[in-house]
Amino acid sequence: MRVVSLVPSLTEAVAATAPGLLTGVTDWCTHPAGLTAARIGGTKNPDVAAITALAPDLVIANEEENRAPDLAALRQAGIDVLVTEIRTLDQAFTELDRVLTTGCGLPRPRWLDEAVAAWAALPAPSGSPRPAIVPIWRRPWMVLGSDTFAGDLLARLGVRNVYAHHAERYPRIPLAELNGSGAELVVLPDEPYRFTTDDGPEAFPGLPAALVDGRLLTWYGPSLLQAARELPSALR
Repeated sequence: MRVVSLVPSLTEAVAATAPGLLTGVTDWCTHPAGLTAARIGGTKNPDVAAITALAPDLVIANEEENRAPDLAALRQAGIDVLVTEIRTLDQAFTELDRVLTTGCGLPRPRWLDEAVAAWAALPAPSGSPRPAIVPIWRRPWMVLGSDTFAGDLLARLGVRNVYAHHAERYPRIPLAELNGSGAELVVLPDEPYRFTTDDGPEAFPGLPAALVDGRLLTWYGPSLLQAARELPSALR
């Protein structure tokens, strides 16, 4: 079987389960290291002609990360496209199983069961959730809003996204408003914007900053096992 992945998280999931299936991946597919599949452009601007030339049996995509016109063009070329929707951890587990077992025809991998067990074993948060803001970009400042996978992970770890009920999923919020939001924590991932100790925390004086591995917060796949082990302590 020949598979093209348009989503870095799904690329890692397939590669960890049956690496020989991948014939094409995006330029943003960085895990695991040493991928030898053809590069077919970005998640938002894949080279449809190059993908078609690879003659894949399946293209795996995501409704948020990929654009509907690109997926439609692939279908018009006669290619089977499997589109995932992942807004929660439970959805991630369900969709990963669907991609790997139904889409790719593989046995359910052990790492997926281990990730499910690791998250189930985490103790329920005690006390009131800690209100936090979660910037994902600056210039302009953008934060996690409503209905996001990362927001669901944070909620399971006792962190309440202040903007979880915003009308937008990734709203632009002025810095002054962020600092006046009542947050008790700012969570700064290193992707898509690379926040560091020298770039990010200084914008929120007096507010504790948790710099976290963005892959652990936003990727769904084998990294979920590591996320269950490392995110709780990173958010303290």
